Amino acid sequence: MSGNIFKFKDARRLTQWVRYLLYAQILVALIAISSNYLEYQLLMDYESGAYLSEEQAVADGDANDQRQLGVAGLYFVVFIVSGIMILKWIYRANFNARQLGAKEMTFTPGWSVGYFFIPVLSLWKPYQAMNEIWQASHDPENWSLNGFNSSVSLWWLLWIVSNILGQAVYRFADRAEELQDFINANLVSQISEVVSILLAFATLKLINHIYRAQTKSFARVEQETYQDAQQVVIG
Repeated sequence: MSGNIFKFKDARRLTQWVRYLLYAQILVALIAISSNYLEYQLLMDYESGAYLSEEQAVADGDANDQRQLGVAGLYFVVFIVSGIMILKWIYRANFNARQLGAKEMTFTPGWSVGYFFIPVLSLWKPYQAMNEIWQASHDPENWSLNGFNSSVSLWWLLWIVSNILGQAVYRFADRAEELQDFINANLVSQISEVVSILLAFATLKLINHIYRAQTKSFARVEQETYQDAQQVVIG
């Protein structure tokens, strides 16, 4: 234990960056919802025949496509950057849990991240890995005695739902031919954005709890190590 504690890597800065990026995700999702609403209004105008000029209808449609493309590009950049940082945070959290004294953890730091990219196994393995990190962070010495945590379960449920909706948005948009198809795709996209906001908040709650738990455990172990050293000196 005394040797491992000095390998513990402070995650304060990394955690702060993940928080910033999750807030960025929420902001971009709100922008996307606003942009989708404008598109929905445009589609409703098309459906109701509000346009008297075909040229104006085409011009507004082109402007809408450009705006949506810009929002999608921004969303992609934020998603990629935040995704990389969150995976880096998970790796660090698993590593630190081990340094705090958690023994015989099922998932290594690498596999706690790697399972996100393996088909089928990605449906439950990352959830189990994150739950293990939660347990080991809150009670390193007796982590295996703890059960599943509701915060981890909610985070994973929202993750699954968000991915399903993301796939649905892509399929609806890819197959859209009639006006009603585009309206349906727009509505599903708006629902997807709402879920993504909920997921971001759930992720924020999760990382904050784990970070605080590891910080407290580190302070406790560090104090115990210091006291042991003092006793050796006195003895």
